Amino acid sequence: MSAAVDTRPAAPAPAARVPSPLARRSWKAPITFGVLGLAALVLFGLLPSGGKETTFAIGASGTWFHLTDFTIPSKAGAIVLSLICLALAGYAAWRVRDGHKPGRWVGAVFGVAWVLAFLTWAVAGKSVSIVSLLQSSLVLAVPLAFGAMGGLLGERAGVVNIAIEGQLLTGAFGAALVASVTHSVYAGLIAAPVAGLLIGSLLALFTVKYRVNQIIVGVVLNVLAVGLTSFLYASVLKPNEATLNSPPRLQAVSIPVLANIPVVGPVLFRQTILVYLLYVAVVVLTISLFRTRWGLRVRAVGEHPLAADTVGINVQATRWRNVLLGSMVAGLGGAFFTLGSVGKFAQEMTAGKGYIALAAMILGRWTPIGSLGAALLFGFANALQLVLSVLDVPVPNQLMLMLPYLVTIVAVAGLVGRVRGPAAAGEPYVKE
Repeated sequence: MSAAVDTRPAAPAPAARVPSPLARRSWKAPITFGVLGLAALVLFGLLPSGGKETTFAIGASGTWFHLTDFTIPSKAGAIVLSLICLALAGYAAWRVRDGHKPGRWVGAVFGVAWVLAFLTWAVAGKSVSIVSLLQSSLVLAVPLAFGAMGGLLGERAGVVNIAIEGQLLTGAFGAALVASVTHSVYAGLIAAPVAGLLIGSLLALFTVKYRVNQIIVGVVLNVLAVGLTSFLYASVLKPNEATLNSPPRLQAVSIPVLANIPVVGPVLFRQTILVYLLYVAVVVLTISLFRTRWGLRVRAVGEHPLAADTVGINVQATRWRNVLLGSMVAGLGGAFFTLGSVGKFAQEMTAGKGYIALAAMILGRWTPIGSLGAALLFGFANALQLVLSVLDVPVPNQLMLMLPYLVTIVAVAGLVGRVRGPAAAGEPYVKE
């Protein structure tokens, strides 16, 4: 008796893993690193500098022990750091050629080396405090980080928030007015998100309920905020500046023990309450968006609202709540301008920071931690511009004023690569 023959088709062999196709490789990062590395070598290493040595101060008073300043030869130091940048560019190109991503650490190390090469050349013959520079960077990143997190809350639910600039501006106005009247900085901190909520309500009304183009509504609301705050400033605040536009300023609060850690302590734990609120916001939003049922529903609405609707999620209500919450978060960031920085309201004082916050959100890949990191990058560029202007470095003043915006362009256009935001962002939802 012959044995039975198995006539079923054989299972296909598992496909061999091959590198990503060339079309999917992004050469933006290696090219950007290479161009910037060559520029650093030529401009900072080969061109003459203003002195033979550069001093970096890293110590701060009140820490457990004092770190001594260190001095390096200006030209040799700039050349070595530039060569490190070029080596990282070569490594990034090698990784991309093999179908892999360079890794985030490559961009971080490259950025540090490039900035140090620039400082070594620009501050030659002088001294710069690294601790003060990092402190200023964190402070200046506060409105950008709050604005970016306000934007990502909306976009995670499918609503593009271009009105961050207007929310920052109205938040600054509300904080200054209420804090001046009540003589309480905490009342101003409460008024800032409420003022941002007013812009957010209009944004949600027109984009969610009436399904108007989200980009157009955001731009119009920015113009409305500029016009309204400028009118109220000229007609109300300026004539009564002593009573309506003289808010108390936030004072730095040192956290015991943590503030005494060398370098890290003065930078992170000798800040105002607004900075500590930023820490809390990043942690809470990260956990809420990626570790809770609420966050899962929000992300489902932002990715596929029809599928979310079919499983019982109220898409419109979710978008309303997220836009309003994001507007309040952005409005809180506006309090920085009046309570944490200038000490009074001025026309258009946000100076485009809302658009930089939008870029920070994109560079941070729509995550709270990533947005904070991008905001710190842009805050560092702004702080560097201020410090170098005081030190009278051999860089044209006009170029220094452009520095934060140039960094924004280079970071978003040259380093972002292939990123994808929430699939349904910008698309109105019509319940079938």
